[in-house]
Amino acid sequence: MTETTADETMHLQGLKQPAEIRVDRWGIPHLKAENEQDLFFVQGFNAARDRLWQLDLWRKRGLGLLAADFGPGYLAQDHAARHFLYRGDMAAEWSSYAPDTQAICTAFATGINAYITLCQAEPARLPLEFSFFGTSPARWRPEDVVRVRTHALTRNGASEILRANILTLADAQTDLLRTQIEPHVDLKVADGVALADIPLAALRLFKLATAPVTFERERLAATLDDVWTWTEVTDLGDIIRATSEEGSNNWVVHGSRTETGRPILASDPHRAHAVPSLRYLVHLQAPGFNAIGTGEPTAPGISLGHNGKAAFGLTIFGADQEDVYVYETREGEPDLYRYQDGWEAIRRQEERFEVKGYADQTLMLAFTRHGPVLHEDAGKRLVIALRSVWLSPGSAAYLGSLSAMRSPSVAAFGTSLRSWGTPSVNHVCADVDGNVGWFTAGFTPVRQNWHGLLPVPGDGSHEWAGFLPAEELPRVVNPAAGFFATANEMNLPADRSPDAPTIGHEWAEVSRAERIKSVLSADTAHSTEASMALQMDTYSSPAGRICALLAEAIGRKGAAIVREKVAALLDGWDFRLTADSNIAALFEVWWMKHLRPALFARFAPNPAVRALLVPGDVDVLLNLLEHPDQRFGQPAEEARDTMLLETLAAAFDDCSRRLGDDPSRWAWGTLHHALFEHAASRVKQDKTGEWNVGPLPVGGSRSTPGLASYRLSDFRVTAGASVRLVIDVGEWDKSFCINTPGQSGDPRSPHYADLAERWSGGEYVPLLYSDEKIAAETDHHILLLPA
Repeated sequence: MTETTADETMHLQGLKQPAEIRVDRWGIPHLKAENEQDLFFVQGFNAARDRLWQLDLWRKRGLGLLAADFGPGYLAQDHAARHFLYRGDMAAEWSSYAPDTQAICTAFATGINAYITLCQAEPARLPLEFSFFGTSPARWRPEDVVRVRTHALTRNGASEILRANILTLADAQTDLLRTQIEPHVDLKVADGVALADIPLAALRLFKLATAPVTFERERLAATLDDVWTWTEVTDLGDIIRATSEEGSNNWVVHGSRTETGRPILASDPHRAHAVPSLRYLVHLQAPGFNAIGTGEPTAPGISLGHNGKAAFGLTIFGADQEDVYVYETREGEPDLYRYQDGWEAIRRQEERFEVKGYADQTLMLAFTRHGPVLHEDAGKRLVIALRSVWLSPGSAAYLGSLSAMRSPSVAAFGTSLRSWGTPSVNHVCADVDGNVGWFTAGFTPVRQNWHGLLPVPGDGSHEWAGFLPAEELPRVVNPAAGFFATANEMNLPADRSPDAPTIGHEWAEVSRAERIKSVLSADTAHSTEASMALQMDTYSSPAGRICALLAEAIGRKGAAIVREKVAALLDGWDFRLTADSNIAALFEVWWMKHLRPALFARFAPNPAVRALLVPGDVDVLLNLLEHPDQRFGQPAEEARDTMLLETLAAAFDDCSRRLGDDPSRWAWGTLHHALFEHAASRVKQDKTGEWNVGPLPVGGSRSTPGLASYRLSDFRVTAGASVRLVIDVGEWDKSFCINTPGQSGDPRSPHYADLAERWSGGEYVPLLYSDEKIAAETDHHILLLPA
């Protein structure tokens, strides 16, 4: 332990030996303990110190305990969440991640509880949200860390139901406007399944279980009569966008292509923006283990960062981890469904729910052998259920990190990924010996007779044959190109056999990946500064491709049709969506509010179908523009040109209404801004102070490496990189990071919003690792002693 005077000294029951927390001036806590049990105890204690309201809300949401604090308006969400809890063998669960998982989670939960005990003794420490809502933090059990699954990203159950509805109303070609299928396969409806019988209502339970917690005055005031009016807490479009826009970038560059000769690793996961941030930077140090990076505050360990020997980062990989099953029920006995040569009973389970202001309520949960029941229609003798890897031991989100984060080399890291269940990810890794690697990981069901793109019968004819062995998922060590980059694109090896088991067929658009790989290919002396710039890169490939078509259309038709000043505005643009760019504002308004809707209207004339396609598959839409077919009309190229010019003129007028008549004063960041909205902000009184952070003007879009997805209604940024890491492998103190809006979730903390301006401006802060550097930048020192 470093011998300096502590700003605070705390005596904690459950701590075995002295430990310390050093918070640097950017809010990053550096935790040091004399043994690993104390270390994870301190991690839980410190997470609660900074994020207790967030931890408590996540736990209650995941376990289905919200109604006890917030009333009947949350009972339907509790009911939904309970369907997706892990209910299997806990011995198998504990052994799935690492040999000491149970001990780690026990220490972590004990640490959280120690801070709750401290708050009871010193109420001034309790976050303001508890007094505002009149609630109290609940104590954690070790199994709470692993049983909750619904905050993880899996796919593609919702997509299967959407596809079934689109195919009922239109055709497979129309569904490609929503998401293309790679590798391509011909869709085949399984015998015994009628797609018209699969309603969008079958999505409701899943949507509700995975939705964030929202607070509205009407919801908080709901009575028991209103319980089932609060089942649509999120729009269908939110589910579609979450699938298509929450991803990540990462890359690793071999020392042969860097200016220092050391590898560089960069990772910036993209998720929904909120305050506090989804991620939490932390440094964990005990004898034999010294790791720094980020994870989710509700989980022990880190999932991105380094351990002094190896660095690691991740992005989402498009493995298909869900299937929708359709069952025939027995005539007159709707609780029995056909399975193989007989009938099985739906397992119905009563559970008790506490409800604020009311007596406890008892609700029924329903499961088939494959998973939770999503929908029942006795008239059609139909039941629909979801099978997910969530129900298997070892699929708590990111808990595979408990093995991976302790790997001393790229080779050992790859071996550790046998323990990685969810989410399915692209890992990049680099070690101090100069090795770099890419490993895909995640439980990937083996489907022997279908591709996982449409609902299938639950009668036993379509069963998973286990999971693909981790070693059979794509991976590369020391790639010939000298670097490897991923951005959620389709990156299955080109030489993978078409007869090999399905891994996945739905991926993010390729724009970000192509841009990142292009920049890295051209850079033979890469640096950490270059990696930071690339993480913030706002080059838009769609802008370049569409503007090239526009120039050709103007050449054929003349600029007069779109007005000279509009054409002149776009001429010579570098296709960068910077926050201060007036042309970026015009392009994004044109592309997303006028040209894209015009394409949907042309190719999907049914409004009900169009509602299921938004935001659309960018690669498919761009291909339609570049290669117009008969669906544009005859002649197709002329019809396409007319659409380009007319929608651009409309977009110019739209920008004038939104931003004023002087185009030189337009700016993308005026429309496109990040507001980090506190969950309670819609019901909070001003007297408690401002809990939202922003708005902050930002550049980029969903198609740029610096991803900044936005709501189509008003351009507010909803998802992107909250945390960014750039790691100099071997010279650890020369690594950089940023989190936003700040490290702390307590509005009273100086670290609640202190990183937001830096983040929006593309700045980073040091990711300090050595004791000497940390001591020099310590802003707050907490000494922890056994009680």
